[in-house]
Amino acid sequence: MAELPESEPRIYSVGKVACGILTHVLCVVFTVLITVLAKPGTSLFSWHPFLMTLAFSLFMTEAVLLFSPHCSPIRKLSHKTKGRVHWILQCLCASCATLGLASIFYNKHLNGKPHFASWHGLVGLGTLCVVGVQSLAALPLLYHSLAKGWSLAKLKRYHAASGLVTYLLGSVSLLLGICSVWFTGTVGGYTWYLAALCPALSTLVIMSQVSNTYMAKKRLVS
Repeated sequence: MAELPESEPRIYSVGKVACGILTHVLCVVFTVLITVLAKPGTSLFSWHPFLMTLAFSLFMTEAVLLFSPHCSPIRKLSHKTKGRVHWILQCLCASCATLGLASIFYNKHLNGKPHFASWHGLVGLGTLCVVGVQSLAALPLLYHSLAKGWSLAKLKRYHAASGLVTYLLGSVSLLLGICSVWFTGTVGGYTWYLAALCPALSTLVIMSQVSNTYMAKKRLVS
């Protein structure tokens, strides 16, 4: 028999709202920081950190936060509308990441440097591939006629689980990026640690949101 979810203590709800708002702020601050440091347009390489940060820090984070019951900017809209906006943001994420990869690939080609010779490059390439697959796999959730023979509830769970893995890969790629020679040579001291905290803290909030939502649904049907 399904059980009604127990009401949360007020301080717990306030904490979730605060964490959600903080995540919105962190992903914007981190994106602005990288934009200022990279100065997109000043060189071919400058587009790589800018576009990759725009993809994995801003678009991907905001795409997931759309479904947050505590801090979604479109909380009052229907779940179907949220799903479409989520898919659009993910497509923007994939587009920016593809352009970011193209810029660094061509830059290395011009300078005669090896491609994907670091963990940052390999994880970034893998993340982009997973983002593309994840976006295509989400189509049956938008157009239910494509999900013939599949349970939509199971597809949503699979999508949430694989989406969390995708987000983790994106965050690892960002963290490896701020360990690169370019970033460590541009900033230092406390700025580097503060920059590293942005994707790290955002990841913890996203993990909590996805896992808590899944656990809540499991309790409702148990």
